[in-house]
This record gives sequence, structure tokens and C-alpha cells, in this order.
Amino acid sequence: MAGHVSDAVIRRLPGYYRHLRELEAAGVMQISSQELGERMNLTPSQIRQDINCFGGFGRQGYGYRVSELKGHIGEILGLTNEHICIIIGAGHIGCAVARYPSFSREGFRTIAMFDVDKEKVGTTLEDVPILPMEELESFISAHHVDIAVLALPRRAAQDTLHRLYDGGVRAIWNFAPTDLNHPEDMLVVNVHLMDSLQQLSYRMAHKNEN
Repeated sequence: MAGHVSDAVIRRLPGYYRHLRELEAAGVMQISSQELGERMNLTPSQIRQDINCFGGFGRQGYGYRVSELKGHIGEILGLTNEHICIIIGAGHIGCAVARYPSFSREGFRTIAMFDVDKEKVGTTLEDVPILPMEELESFISAHHVDIAVLALPRRAAQDTLHRLYDGGVRAIWNFAPTDLNHPEDMLVVNVHLMDSLQQLSYRMAHKNEN
């Protein structure tokens, strides 16, 4: 594997994996860079360049074996390992994440949720217990946690990140509507839902412009 892979390539990898999974489910055995590029709205040369960042998985004039390439990209994405997750916030977004079936199928297993709402604490969602925020430190001390999902208000997000970091959690999937300050050895991916909606609004407003 190449020592440095651009962020643009990394952002495209999940798309490759998703399309290859769909092709495999449809019984497609083989695909060319031309055909894959047409599905993903990418040029064949871009497909080849991206995949060659991680080694040669195809044969010239023959294309790629769908299941084999899907397996390789799954390994590159780390999907061959189970990732233990917790969700901070049992509101609409947190519950939607907990209920999303593909996460567990792809190896992202949620073992607990945390909330301050006393009516939610002590209940379960999809067999996942909802615990009080006061137990966060003791829980992550007793359990290995790979990823914490932040689905809580902006005002509580930064302090919660520090609590998680102090407890040893080093990867955050942040749905709070704010960019968080974090130590260099902590990975944070921000998901700003309003940003995507505003981008769609822009495209709608300017779709007829040259």
C-alpha cells in the first residue's frame, strides 16, 4: 500500500465498497474500470488510479473480480475488524444511528447509549442499554470502546469529547452542530446535516446557470 493516500481517494473508497457490494449481490462476477466508472460517475483512469494506490487488483483487458476487489477494499477500510461503539445522546439522531441495520452488518457494534433524560435512562433501544451520563467514565474504563458517536447538543459536545479522550476513546463520529477542538491523536469526523441540505439548496437555486 502506498505510504500516502489523498483525502479525495479515501472519501471515494466507501463508494467503491457500496457499489461493489451491490454488484456482488446482483450476481455480477466481473467488471471493467469503464463499467465501474459509469456507475460511479468517474472516468476509467480515475478508477484505476484510485485502486492502484493500494496495489494492482485487476488485469489489463480483463477488469476486476467483483468479490475480490470488494474484499480488498473492505480490508483497506478496516471492515474486517469489529468496531465497538457507544452513542452519546438518545435523541432523534442517536436513536436513528442505533436503529440503522447496516452498521451492525458492517461490523460497527453499539454496546451502550448515554443520555441525561431520566425517562430514557434504564430503558433499551434495539437491545442496547441507555445509561446515565454519570456512568460514562466508569463504563469506558470497564469496556473497550473504539468509536463514540456524539449525537447531543452543541453546548455539551466539547466537554463530552474531553471526557471521552480522558477515558481512552480516540475516534469520534460527531453529529453535534459544531466543529470540535480535539487532540492530535484523536480522530474526529464531523457530520453536518445542514451543510448538505444547504448545498442541495444552492444547486437547486443555480441549476439553470451556465
